[in-house]
Amino acid sequence: METTYDVRVWQIETGSGHRRVSYGVRWSVAGERHRKTFQTHALADGFRAELLTATHNGEPFNVSSGLPERREPRASSVGWYDFAVQFTDAQWPHASANHRKNTARTLMIVTTALMNRDPPGVYPRRVRTALSEWAFNTGRRDDVPEDVTALLGWARRHTPTMDAWNDPAAVQDVLLVLGTLLDGRRAAASSVKRHRRVLNLLMKYAIDCGILLVNPLPKGRGSMPRTTSAIDRRCLLNPQQVAALLGWIRDRPRGGRRLHAFFATLYFTGVRPEEAVALRAGDLVLPDSASSDQWAEIIVHAAEPEIGRQWTDNGTSHEPRCLKGRAEGETRIVPCHPVLVRVLRERRRDEHLNPSDRLFPGEKGGILAGSVYRRMWEHARREVLPQDVYESLTGRRVYDLRHTCLTTWLNSGIPSAQVAEWGGTSVAMLFATYAHCMSGQDAELRRRLDGAHDVVGPYLAA
Repeated sequence: METTYDVRVWQIETGSGHRRVSYGVRWSVAGERHRKTFQTHALADGFRAELLTATHNGEPFNVSSGLPERREPRASSVGWYDFAVQFTDAQWPHASANHRKNTARTLMIVTTALMNRDPPGVYPRRVRTALSEWAFNTGRRDDVPEDVTALLGWARRHTPTMDAWNDPAAVQDVLLVLGTLLDGRRAAASSVKRHRRVLNLLMKYAIDCGILLVNPLPKGRGSMPRTTSAIDRRCLLNPQQVAALLGWIRDRPRGGRRLHAFFATLYFTGVRPEEAVALRAGDLVLPDSASSDQWAEIIVHAAEPEIGRQWTDNGTSHEPRCLKGRAEGETRIVPCHPVLVRVLRERRRDEHLNPSDRLFPGEKGGILAGSVYRRMWEHARREVLPQDVYESLTGRRVYDLRHTCLTTWLNSGIPSAQVAEWGGTSVAMLFATYAHCMSGQDAELRRRLDGAHDVVGPYLAA
């Protein structure tokens, strides 16, 4: 390792970027210039002070990295497996169950890509399961079975050090694996973007720990696959299809009326499935049955997404969460159509629900499992829809009921800000998601433009 004492340090530079002001520290080592940028002046001044202290103390600087030897990254002395476990443990306490699951999956894929060979006599699926379900799961690692412990020990010994990330070829190999499915097909752009987001967090953590000097992942245009949040309008249902599907579900002998009310709530209010399963009977604000105005309100205050018991802190498959994009304890009010009011009033009356009871419980009184309502929805589509429609995107996911509701509101002329408030999203995300599905207003919009573009002049004469 070549070192030198030929070091010069300049004053802090202030740069005005597009979004924020940055502060850069410039120095040279053996005539080779280096620069490091910080978001605050205090951080830049602290780093510059370290460089000056090292020069005053007569410490040698590494020519290639430009840093004092005591600040040299420790990539060659830290194994990838050990660091990935350390990163998992650092993220675990403040991460959601879904983020924990995604992190474990990304680290599993990267680890298998970095291993120089597969364990002899072991199915690759067992290796992937051991890594994702045990190695990168802080909550379960203390209870690892003996056979899994031996497998993880093998993986730990056959993964490289963090110095592998300084090899551009190794980085490209890992990114190629992240973008490819097991059968060789290209992975969805959203999945690749999610993997890259986790990997960037890991690289930032490695830099903060002094293990890597810079983030080795490529940046700039073309480094990430393009994704879109816009939905395909082919997934939307029309009122006749919804009526037929809900009618078939209502007549099922086992849980039909309960699931009918559940799906009707998604269609008429646009709540997310994880918000609907968290609703209580007391969240309904129903009018008097004799009132002429039969519109009601639903107070949405929580969500319970289904992730898996191995990722949650409470040991159940569902994780209690606040509303998406909102602060802890914040609620939103959603209007309830008179048709849905009749359905929910009958349900609350027939089931003798107390205000604290779940509005849509599972068969045994607990939380409604996603596998239950997804299976019922799939059966309804298969039985009700024509074969060509069933094989299409129309209503393929339960979530498409929410998409249909919000699109209906927009096409009915409800102001976008109001739709965003009812739907629990932002106006920007609302347009990014549903702009392609807005229709039925073309004639009115063209009529408004008639007068605006009515230019009179001899050059327009026939």
